[in-house]
Amino acid sequence: MTTTAPPVTNGSAPPTHATPLAFAVVKREGGVASFEPDKISVAIRKAFLAVEGPGAGDSSRVRDLVDTLTAQVMAALTRRHGLGRTVHVEEIQDQVELALMRSGEHKVARAYVLYREEHARRREAREGSETQTAVDLAGAGDELAAPSKIKNFTVRTDSGIEPLDTGRLVKVIGEACAGVDHVDPELVLTQTADTLYDQISAAELTQAPVLAARALVERHPSYSTVSARLLLDGLRAEALTLLAGEPVSATATQMAERYPGHLADYVAYGVQVGRLDPRLAEFDLAKLGAAIEADRDLNFTYLGLQTLADRYFLHEGGRRYELPQAFFMRIAMGLALDEDQREDRAIEFYRLLASFDFMCSTPTLFNAGTVRPQLSSCFLTTVDDDLSAIFASIHDNAMLAKFSGGLGNDWTPIRGTGSHIHGTNGDSSGVVPFLKIANDTAVAVNQGGKRKGAVCAYLETWHVDIEEFCELRKNTGDDRRRTHDMNTAHWVPDLFLQRVESDGRWTLFSPDEVPDLHDAYGLDFKIKYEAYEAKADAGELKVHRTVRAVDLWRRMLTMLFETGHPWITFKDPCNVRSSQQHAGVVHSSNLCTEITLNTSSDEVAVCNLGSINLAAHVTAAGLDVDRLNATVGTAVRMLDNVIDLNLYTVPAAERANQRHRPIGLGLMGFSDALLTLGHPYASEEAVTFADTSMELISHAAITASADLADERGAYGSFDGSLWSQGILPIDSVRMLAETRGGDLDQDTSATLDWAPLRERVQRGVRNSLIMAIAPTATISNIVGVGQSIEPLYRNLYVKANMSGDFTVINAHLVDALAERGLWDEVMVADLKYWDGVLGPIDRIPAEIKELYATAFEIDPSWLVRAASRRQKWIDQAQSLNLYVAEPNGRKLDELYRLAWRTGCKTTYYLRSQSKTHVEKSTLQGTDGRLNAVSTDVPVTPVGGSRLDGAPQPDAAVSPSPAGGADRPLAEVPRRAAQPLVKVPAMAAVTLEGSGAACSTPDDPDCEACQ
Repeated sequence: MTTTAPPVTNGSAPPTHATPLAFAVVKREGGVASFEPDKISVAIRKAFLAVEGPGAGDSSRVRDLVDTLTAQVMAALTRRHGLGRTVHVEEIQDQVELALMRSGEHKVARAYVLYREEHARRREAREGSETQTAVDLAGAGDELAAPSKIKNFTVRTDSGIEPLDTGRLVKVIGEACAGVDHVDPELVLTQTADTLYDQISAAELTQAPVLAARALVERHPSYSTVSARLLLDGLRAEALTLLAGEPVSATATQMAERYPGHLADYVAYGVQVGRLDPRLAEFDLAKLGAAIEADRDLNFTYLGLQTLADRYFLHEGGRRYELPQAFFMRIAMGLALDEDQREDRAIEFYRLLASFDFMCSTPTLFNAGTVRPQLSSCFLTTVDDDLSAIFASIHDNAMLAKFSGGLGNDWTPIRGTGSHIHGTNGDSSGVVPFLKIANDTAVAVNQGGKRKGAVCAYLETWHVDIEEFCELRKNTGDDRRRTHDMNTAHWVPDLFLQRVESDGRWTLFSPDEVPDLHDAYGLDFKIKYEAYEAKADAGELKVHRTVRAVDLWRRMLTMLFETGHPWITFKDPCNVRSSQQHAGVVHSSNLCTEITLNTSSDEVAVCNLGSINLAAHVTAAGLDVDRLNATVGTAVRMLDNVIDLNLYTVPAAERANQRHRPIGLGLMGFSDALLTLGHPYASEEAVTFADTSMELISHAAITASADLADERGAYGSFDGSLWSQGILPIDSVRMLAETRGGDLDQDTSATLDWAPLRERVQRGVRNSLIMAIAPTATISNIVGVGQSIEPLYRNLYVKANMSGDFTVINAHLVDALAERGLWDEVMVADLKYWDGVLGPIDRIPAEIKELYATAFEIDPSWLVRAASRRQKWIDQAQSLNLYVAEPNGRKLDELYRLAWRTGCKTTYYLRSQSKTHVEKSTLQGTDGRLNAVSTDVPVTPVGGSRLDGAPQPDAAVSPSPAGGADRPLAEVPRRAAQPLVKVPAMAAVTLEGSGAACSTPDDPDCEACQ
């Protein structure tokens, strides 16, 4: 069963024809087809686009005029022929010409005439012969000729004025287009030539073909590959010249011969300038160089390669000396330093990375093989209730963030506002002032300009400061008590939500008076909490306050709606299902809510991440299980190596990581895999695939960790763990159900035989925790697939990150439309106008709309259902973003209780969208930038509704932070979301005030997404 959104009722929507005209159209070759009015409007719009440029596709005037002219043509045909008669296609086109002339659009009419002539010429050409569209790499460029106007141009170089080498320009463009379907090398060359001028600088000459191809991406996503290959030409010249000390350039063909020698030169230079670990020079570089697969360079998208070039490649004095395959080999060597057969392992690791089957997390990519190998992604800490401990924790935050670590801080132990301070005989100001300091520390320590410092503060729902904690991200109030740059999250015990459902009371405490609540969970927490409530009622506690549970829940949802924070995460599932219950308590998750590790005053939890590219392991026939098992086996080994090779800036982190050895193997490309399989995200098939794919990954990952234990020994704190008892992640679901008295709606079915693995893990596993699904925002860009487990954001949009703005088009959709003859400039204009959403475009078949439904078109309960099915196999958690087109109290209440009731451990960002946005702009002519979209645009309204049906005050969508974010290509009214899957009723929840959920699905300045 799938969900579909109701039809758009905006006045600019394409006209619908309740009673289609019953003409039979006689085609030119004599065949007969049914009459399709949309073909008339498409032809007219193409004429307008030809005359007025791509911006005409976004013009309401043009759209209205096209609708009017189409109606006039249809009326004329009806008068002349009546219904049920035949009409020749040429007569229909004659009527279109006549309507254009009568409307006074003479230039457009002429363009339409030329359009007809062009199509006639193409028909003749097709009848004569077929055109070859691709050339072999070796002969790339042979069929091209440089435009005569640039043959006498010169180039300004460091050595002076030199003639423009048109032969090389043609060769480079030809190579870039070689073997790439749906691209026109001659068009790229022509577009490039149009931007050149006499005495152009060498840098501009290198950039010109890149920008020319980049501007064509909206024609077809294959031009992104061409852009990447052209960008690579400049990167090669930059790196080779720096290493050689004199100007050097190489084409893609030449680089295949150069790479083996380049690797040795690159390592020598990196060691010389103090960037690379000297031990890399001790490898057999000839053997490794021979293993480099140079053609892997040709597989990048422009976004992926530009991201690597700007943020990941090593540089000296602002000049890059690292090329893609050397980059992957550097990481592989860095992770193989302690291996016995390190060359063989390095080649194994390299091939996995270079194939895009798996990708390490950003800190590992940044630092592996360097002199400061801080390779871990996430650090979790507990802040003790002592002034020295508080500032020691803030110091630790700075040191951990310095080398790209993301932080999750548990602040629950800090005593609440008004509690007694024995040392000064005064009253505490609570936790908020210290959170402000932590926020400013994260801003100050920006990882050398590569990424902002990023931290998330967690607080349990019973803390007396919880209501002020809710408001930390508000844009109003005392700015000294606001944390505009830090993420925040609730750590919610089951008992609270049970009180919400029963409309019970909820008591808030100061941790110094109820110290054992922090470490308690499940039934133990309930017993202790109720005992403290009795003490509060008896007047035995100084600081406490009682609220109605549903009122606090309403406040939590209101702030989530208004500011995107605090996120909702669930304490009891994280602890009851933890394999490390015997070793401590999980007090928080991490920056991205996928890590669930124990923390204490003695241990800083560390997790080491990497993600499988699920899309690379799927064909139309299903998952390639053998390939997946091989990938997982190598990936787990790489992640385990991180633990021993890592640079630890805080001793407590090294102590915890060496003792427990947790890793977090995740996935990306889930939406791409669904498209390959032909499963809409909002479908039972997708939920089942989420289940079975994660089961396979889980089985393979646990097996791989057990294999490593046989080779290297079990992790230090293995004895007493759930593993040692033969309890796997799927088995711990039963434990959570028992804790909740059976009140858990989580599937426990399986397709594999898990019994042998249960027996095996009792002998030992290498890693205390093994799986976690991170957001993968940046590494998925590098690989060129959809982020993590996310649905499609848009089918066409502009993506903004620290490397600039990039046109992103869903290549799967383009192929599907092209197969049906629907991919043309009008379709591009429609996709831009409708923000990459297919629903309002009449001529797209329903099955295509269903398969390519975007995030805000999908009922968010489908995301929760899929997450629940994955969660049963995952020993940690998953970064679960939730998309709600028009949030209101009822929807959010149902959605978050559904996540809790179905056993999800955490949730992440709540994404919403506004009903209207700023004016649109075309990509062409702006090089992919939406120049009408400002990073400081005023907030725009989102309508909500109350449970009682009364109108909810409009909520404001947060403006994009400086630096931009993913941006739709159109700003128009949205369709309402469908009702969520229902959960048992509770006391009414409405949202207070106004506000909005997070509206930036990939904020480039928010390193929670990286």
